[in-house]
Amino acid sequence: MPLQGSFARQFGQDWVSAWNSHDLGKILAHYDDDVELISPVALKLLNSGDGVVRGKTALGAYFLRGLQAFPELHFDLIDVLWGLETVVVYYRNNVRQGKAAEVMQVTATGKIRRVWANYDL
Repeated sequence: MPLQGSFARQFGQDWVSAWNSHDLGKILAHYDDDVELISPVALKLLNSGDGVVRGKTALGAYFLRGLQAFPELHFDLIDVLWGLETVVVYYRNNVRQGKAAEVMQVTATGKIRRVWANYDL
């Protein structure tokens, strides 16, 4: 079943709120167990060669590292866009002083299965 705009808007707001709470459990509740995050930041930090974080456990460790390194981290939601099976959360990150857009492929159960993180220069 295709996503609806109302779901996408609420999902994006909840996702940003979870990040701003710095509660790892609330953040990870948005993700499928078999999630894949593809990110240039992951490529740089993890030296994994492909910039992909695979699985919820690895994603939790990756996110925890960021939360611990940046305790003042805060996201300001700019907009939420949606497609048939994707949600795009467009936000400002206070640590990087820049904008980001995360393209999230969402499962039928409302969990993020794959996410592509994109950043401004």
